[in-house]
Amino acid sequence: MSTPLDPDSLADRLAEVYVALGPVYRRVARIVEKDEELSGLSVGVRNVLDQLRRDGERTVPQLARAQELSRQFVQRMVHDARSEGWVELTDNPAHRRSSLVRLTPAGAAAIDAVTSREHALLGRVGGDLTAEELGATLRVLHHMDHALVEIEQERTP
Repeated sequence: MSTPLDPDSLADRLAEVYVALGPVYRRVARIVEKDEELSGLSVGVRNVLDQLRRDGERTVPQLARAQELSRQFVQRMVHDARSEGWVELTDNPAHRRSSLVRLTPAGAAAIDAVTSREHALLGRVGGDLTAEELGATLRVLHHMDHALVEIEQERTP
């Protein structure tokens, strides 16, 4: 079994992870943005539809919190998705002033088509990556995210 890194070495290696993530994220975002011409979904609307597909109906504030985005930005994305018929607003029994956003059948079809194209592209990444390596990668990224949330909360008055 491997020995955990000391704090300085850990910080150096995690900094390498951040440096590697930036270009990968931006490259994926560019590919998704180019796909917007085909699908008609902006990156923001795509993320809202995908979250609704995965998690079910949510309020705008819930969608915003889950994506670490402003409520106002998510509200605009919901408005755009609603104008295309991809989402609908329904009464929220838990809160009269905050409607639930629900994916429509047209929205489900739109996000399914986009994620199918993305899946095909990601399948082309290739390499000899193993399930264990990908599992470890996800574990590290989730650990980093949770730790950073805690640090962020410590710094928020």
